[in-house]
Amino acid sequence: MRKKIRETTNDSLSLRLRLAGLRPTRQRSELANLLFRNGDRHLTAEILHAEAMAEGIKVSLATVYNTLHQFTQAGLLRQVVVDATRSYFDTNMGDHQHFYCEDEGALMDIPDSGIMVDASRFVPPAGTTVQRVDVVVRVKHS
Repeated sequence: MRKKIRETTNDSLSLRLRLAGLRPTRQRSELANLLFRNGDRHLTAEILHAEAMAEGIKVSLATVYNTLHQFTQAGLLRQVVVDATRSYFDTNMGDHQHFYCEDEGALMDIPDSGIMVDASRFVPPAGTTVQRVDVVVRVKHS
């Protein structure tokens, strides 16, 4: 039964990649499985690489970075830059904002009742359009 569930998951992930305009290579499919199998989450390339290694998936950190950026450009992930040295990739593509816990280096969704941002209120420079508004609220343990 386990094999059948995995085949179904892999088939749906392959379709998801194809619909996003990406060829479902072995590495993309394996990384997609790690990314999307447990619901919405936030992770760095280093976290995903460590998960891949723990699962016995042979992939370089550079390939993980490239794949995350390809998934982001294809609209499968959202990149959240918390500072000049750290970016997270978010599997939740809905409109939402984030808490960033500086003590733990953890990114969390702000519940729906949190911050509401009306992107239509921003007047962008001539020749541009607002794509999305990201709010990252930085928190520390007191």
